[in-house]
Amino acid sequence: MKTILIAMGILAVSGLSAFAAEPVKMMDTKMGKVMTTPKGMTLYTFDKDTAGKSNCDAKCMQNWPPFHADTGAKAEGEWSLVKDADGKDMWAYEGKPLYMFVKDKKAGDMTGEGVGGVWHLAK
Repeated sequence: MKTILIAMGILAVSGLSAFAAEPVKMMDTKMGKVMTTPKGMTLYTFDKDTAGKSNCDAKCMQNWPPFHADTGAKAEGEWSLVKDADGKDMWAYEGKPLYMFVKDKKAGDMTGEGVGGVWHLAK
């Protein structure tokens, strides 16, 4: 019995650590489920990025701040880390770097969808 309880405890802890590694949360919206930061700010992808590389330069980043990774963050599964134009680590999902939009002022705003025909909600 003691062995079973220890095993269950190990599984619970390992499950929590895997969950904690995911840097975003999913939010239900009128446009379906979208990715947001832990604070609820909508995340976007940029059509001009290539797999595993951000092509948003310093001027672009003024309007589209990268979703930076915390120090010590580790890539896992479909989550990877790429460098922004300033050389800082930012999150990417399935190789697509993730950004916020400067005109989104509060959690749940999605004003960046479709901007310039190249910015899209991260889903």
